[in-house]
Amino acid sequence: MIKDIASEASRLLAGHYNFTEEGDPVIYPNTDNIIRILDKIRTVLFPGYFNGKSESDLNAEWMRKILEEINIELSDEISKVSDSDGVPAQLIKKLADIQQILYKDAQAGFDGDPAARSVVEVILAYPGFYSVFVHRVAHFLFTHGVPFIPRIMSEYAHGVTGIDIHPGAQIGEYFFIDHGTGVVIGETAVIGSHVKIYHGVTLGALSLRKGQQLAGLKRHPTIEDYVTIYSGATILGGETIIGRNSTVLGNALVIKSVPADSKITGA
Repeated sequence: MIKDIASEASRLLAGHYNFTEEGDPVIYPNTDNIIRILDKIRTVLFPGYFNGKSESDLNAEWMRKILEEINIELSDEISKVSDSDGVPAQLIKKLADIQQILYKDAQAGFDGDPAARSVVEVILAYPGFYSVFVHRVAHFLFTHGVPFIPRIMSEYAHGVTGIDIHPGAQIGEYFFIDHGTGVVIGETAVIGSHVKIYHGVTLGALSLRKGQQLAGLKRHPTIEDYVTIYSGATILGGETIIGRNSTVLGNALVIKSVPADSKITGA
């Protein structure tokens, strides 16, 4: 009986697989492996913070070994869904730049939150910072044409932090999400530098009724430099621009552009 049930289950599941030209089922990326790769990337970007190693253990040989593991493991996952050869090596070369941007993000978190006791605390404990770390990595892969994997990364961070950032969103440096739960940042959102947002903020599309017809179009707002967006604010539309040095107060609904130095208090 068990054998019959298993055979029937296999037959039904086969109808949901994609197949190669040779008739073999396509193998998709392993979510658990991708999470482990993210952990290794974070360990490289912030050596000594997350792996329990002392400063004397953090030598060139340790770094070379973990970078090789990232290259091999990420290459294996990408090969399941794409022919993007060399992207893991390109990411590794870019890690130093990503690290510098993330330290700026951590500094923005410390500068912007009087409850923070140090930049280290922001790196170790702040969910907003973790979500931005994942985004910086996922965005690189997304812009280099890697399918599925950037979304797996961003949705993992979403599940852990409650912060939903599409890997396609463009985000400048010194970015800080305070508290963070319920934040949504859409695929075509563009965020400048020194932007601070609070929990419950949505940077969304004005209408999704056309669905896939809108794919590839600018659907989400642009936030210029030095903007602060308080909790519960909703900013919608691809043509909506929040001008530099503006403030969007809590629970505001914004569907039209506002000039620099504005204070938005309601719809």
